[in-house]
Amino acid sequence: MQDRPHGSLLVEIQPFLVITDRDYILFDTGLGFRNPDGVLQIHQHLIDHGVNPMEITKVLMSHLHKDHSGGVSAEDPITRERTLTFPGATYYVNNEEMLYAIEHSGKSYLAEDIFLLQQRDNVVFTTGNGTIDGYIHYEVTGGHCPYHQVFLVDDGEDKVFFGGDVAPQISQMKSRFAAKYDYDGKRSMALRQEFMERGKNEGWTFLFYHDTKEPFTKF
Repeated sequence: MQDRPHGSLLVEIQPFLVITDRDYILFDTGLGFRNPDGVLQIHQHLIDHGVNPMEITKVLMSHLHKDHSGGVSAEDPITRERTLTFPGATYYVNNEEMLYAIEHSGKSYLAEDIFLLQQRDNVVFTTGNGTIDGYIHYEVTGGHCPYHQVFLVDDGEDKVFFGGDVAPQISQMKSRFAAKYDYDGKRSMALRQEFMERGKNEGWTFLFYHDTKEPFTKF
């Protein structure tokens, strides 16, 4: 921690698992790091909580920046073969975000982590707003990046909202500011207020990908 460059920003990373009566839903996939014994960290976290990674049925991607999509695929340390980290799941990715990410591979996007998405049958490329299996709603927001999307799971009992990097921390929901690291900071600011009001009125539980101190809440 002390060796990181002066002026750098410490970013906490936190994918989420939501279990419904129909699915094991993973929201974003983290950095793709491995433990010293070679096991993917995200797999180990699931195992530690009694979930077999092969049980994941849906992987919902808010966007494909490397801190959210590094765990989409992994390279075998011995064979060097790259595979999707959740082969039993269906991945849901915005189509325009996929194209944009490959075209802009480098600083924020890493094509090597995500190119397999274009080659596998268990990937659904979405466009615009829509609904998955009648109870998972997705909405293209832009803001943080041009084709960022958010998700609302509504199973009839609970409503769980994942705002990705448009709503990454509780502190950002409570203050009005335009972040310089956003593609459109003013839009992200407006969206945070909009989602918070909708969430208050409809009883959403918010999941915050970059907030380990208060990872979820209701307003």
